[in-house]
Amino acid sequence: MSLHGETFQYLRPTQDQMEAMQKLRDAAQKYAEALDELLADGADKTYTLRKLREVAMWANVAVTRHQDGTPRTDGYPSPE
Repeated sequence: MSLHGETFQYLRPTQDQMEAMQKLRDAAQKYAEALDELLADGADKTYTLRKLREVAMWANVAVTRHQDGTPRTDGYPSPE
């Protein structure tokens, strides 16, 4: 798979995409709070929270781009 030339460029989200991204951030925050409450402090908890943060960031990318890196300009979700 080759990546689109805009894959690593900034892409301003559409309003619909910003709303979807906020919902995902809210869900990640709630999950992070549950993990923080239920997991014992230590390396495993730290790793888990860092991975959740990584997943949340990639979810935002997925909202704004197609698999090949081309921008989704028609809103979210994109009809495919």
